[in-house]
Amino acid sequence: MKKLFTLISIFCIGTIAYPQVDIDLKSQVRYAIDELVQFVAIPNDALQTADINRNLNWLTKEFNKRGFNTSVLPTEGQSLFFAALPMEDEKPTVLFYMHFDGQSVDPSKWDQPDPYKVVLKSPEGDGFIPRSFEELKEDIDYDWRLFGRSTSDDKGPIVMFLNAIDLLKKENKQIPFNLKVILDGEEEKSSKPLPKAVKVYKDLLEADFLVINDGPVHPSGKPTVVYGCRGITSLSLTTYGPEFPQHSGHYGNYAPNPGFQLAQLLASMKAKDGRVSIPGYYDGINIDDATMNILKSVPDDVTAINAHLAINTPEKVGDFYQESLQYPSLNIRGLGSAWIGEKARTIVPATATAELDLRLVPESDGNRLKKLVRSYIQKEGFYITDTIPTREERMAHSKILTLKEGSVTDAFRTDLNNEYGNYLVRVLGETFQEPVVQIRIMGGTVPIAPFINELKIPAFIVPMVNPDNNQHSPNENLRIGQIAYGIKTFYTLLSSPL
Repeated sequence: MKKLFTLISIFCIGTIAYPQVDIDLKSQVRYAIDELVQFVAIPNDALQTADINRNLNWLTKEFNKRGFNTSVLPTEGQSLFFAALPMEDEKPTVLFYMHFDGQSVDPSKWDQPDPYKVVLKSPEGDGFIPRSFEELKEDIDYDWRLFGRSTSDDKGPIVMFLNAIDLLKKENKQIPFNLKVILDGEEEKSSKPLPKAVKVYKDLLEADFLVINDGPVHPSGKPTVVYGCRGITSLSLTTYGPEFPQHSGHYGNYAPNPGFQLAQLLASMKAKDGRVSIPGYYDGINIDDATMNILKSVPDDVTAINAHLAINTPEKVGDFYQESLQYPSLNIRGLGSAWIGEKARTIVPATATAELDLRLVPESDGNRLKKLVRSYIQKEGFYITDTIPTREERMAHSKILTLKEGSVTDAFRTDLNNEYGNYLVRVLGETFQEPVVQIRIMGGTVPIAPFINELKIPAFIVPMVNPDNNQHSPNENLRIGQIAYGIKTFYTLLSSPL
C-alpha cells in the first residue's frame, strides 16, 4: 500500500484539525468505533434491496434507542429512513441529510479479505500496517484508521451523529432545535426516486434549514462549510464511418474515419485554454468582488494541487481553482474507437464514441446546455439521430451522429450571507479556534436540489471525514481523529443556540 495515501501530505498547508480531547469525548469515540464496525459489517450496495433493508433495521434500532421516532419511507426505488425527536413549536427545525448506501466493492482490489469487515491500521512509512482492536483499550491514537466500505462515505458521519446525541444526553445538554434526519438508501446510484419522494413527504420533511454531512473536509484539515454543489448531466456521442470495419490499405483515404470526425468535433468545442467555445455556455454567470474575496480565502495550494495531478498548466476557465468551479464544465469522461494496444488492427473503424459529463452550476440549466451542444453539433454539419442510423440514413448524409442524453441532477447554492450559514461558521470557528474554510460551491454532486426546490430552505454541507479517505475506491478509510472531530462538531452545533 505504499504511496497510496499521499493526498493529505500533498495538499495540506497545515495539520488536520481535531478537538481538544477530554475523557468523556475519548470514551465516546471508543464506543463509536465499535458501533461503526458493527454498522459497516452490513453490506449496503443499493442494487441489493435485501442489504438495504438490513441497514434500515439497524438504523431503526439505533435511532429508537436514542429516543427518536422513526419511519421507513417507501419510494419508487430503495426506501428512505426518517427519524425525528419530539417537536416543540417554539424551536427552529434543522433537517440533517446523510446516506447509508455505498459504492459496490471488488474485494480483489482491497488490501483486506472483506471490505465490509473493518480493519484497524496505523501509519507506517508511506503506507499502513494492521493493528489489533485490543490495542485501543489502553489509549486511542487519532492517526490510526478504520478501513472498510462506507467507513467515510457515509456511515461514519451517521455514527458520529448518534454518538453526539449520546454525549448530549450524558451531560444533560438542551438541544435548541427540533431535529429531523433523512437518510438516503441509493445516493450512490444517483438518488433517482428522491425528487418525487420529497414531494410526497414534503410535510414530514419541513424544516428551517438543511445540513448535509457527506464528503471530506478541506485538504487543509480545517473546519469546512460548503454552500453548494454542482449538478450533473451527460451525453453520449457516436460517429460513423463504413458500416463495418474496413482494411486501412484498401479504404484508407477513401472511407470516412469516425475517429477523426469525432476528434475534430470534440476539439472544436473547447478553446486551447480549456474554455468551452460553444456560444452561450457560460451565460448568466457573474462573480462580484465580495464573492471573489470568499473564493480567494479558501486555503488551496496551487503548487501542491498541480503536483498531485502531475500537470504543468491548468485550464483557464477560472484564474484559480475555486473560481473554475463557479462555471459549468464540459468533460470527456470516456473515449473509444476500434481496438488499441496489442489488439490494434489496420482498419478504418466503423464507429467512435465519446461519453461526456457536464457539471452544472445554478445559473446553467442542464437541459439548456444539452440543447446548446446539440445545436452546435448540427451547425458542424452532422445529421443527429437518437438511434443507430439506418442504411438509408447512412447513404443520405455525409456526417451522422447518434446523441443520447442522460438525466439532469440540478446544482444548488445558498447565499454566502445566510443567517444559518453564519451560525454554522460561528460555532465551528469557536469550537476549533481557527478560521472556517467557506466554499461557495464544490465540484462534485450531491442530490440535494429536490430539498431546496420543494422545501424552499437553505442548505449547507458540513463535511466530517478526512480528505484522503479513498471514498468510492478500494481501501476506503476513516481517520479516528475525524470521529472525534465529527462528534464534537455535532455536539456543539446541537447545543449552541442561533
